[in-house]
Amino acid sequence: MPVRRVVSLVPSLTEAVAVTAPGLLVGATDWCVRPAGLDVVRIGGTKNPDVAAVTALRPDLVVADEEENRAPDLAALRAAGLDVLVTRIRTLDQAFAELERMLVTGCGVTAPRWLDDARAAWDALPPSPRARRAVVPIWRRPWMVLGRDTFAGDLLARLGVENVYGDHPERYPRIPLDQLRAAGAELVVLPDEPYRFTADDGPEAFPGLPAALVDGRFLTWYGPSLVRAPAELRAALR
Repeated sequence: MPVRRVVSLVPSLTEAVAVTAPGLLVGATDWCVRPAGLDVVRIGGTKNPDVAAVTALRPDLVVADEEENRAPDLAALRAAGLDVLVTRIRTLDQAFAELERMLVTGCGVTAPRWLDDARAAWDALPPSPRARRAVVPIWRRPWMVLGRDTFAGDLLARLGVENVYGDHPERYPRIPLDQLRAAGAELVVLPDEPYRFTADDGPEAFPGLPAALVDGRFLTWYGPSLVRAPAELRAALR
């Protein structure tokens, strides 16, 4: 049975479906802001989707992610008789494989040109002269940073940035600010999501340490943004 109606519970997957197959997407979360002007039914947040609203849309497929979405919500959607495809993405290679699985196997569309362009853009990255050690906060009050086994950490490694906490037992550990300052980093990388770090809210916490403010979409989203991400991140990290 062909897939004609898709609901997405993840902003980056929403953009991937909407750009690849316009008209296929019928529902998305309140946080799904790309592509601009997306006209679909809103079904709540990534962590609290309205299961009844999703079911009422009669989707042929619901797309979700094991990190972005909660297992009980996905179980409730399956119990309602819906087909739920869940991605698991911790590296760039996994992102490419999972995006193709979602779009081609799940949605039944042809692999998009932007996926090939994204692979080519990352393959074309020049080798970095040496790795710079960095702290990568993702939240403040309390301070939380990238730890082990994260998609963003893998992207940074490809760009010559070594995550100081890349071997931490937790994926998103809480680390006191005094410990972050004493971690031996040469750089602090500050994305604008999930916490919106700005020039006035982040760099001042790390006096004497160079700060790179980066667009969180290019660091954490897996979708069409991966085409521009290498160039955008390289420019921000200089």
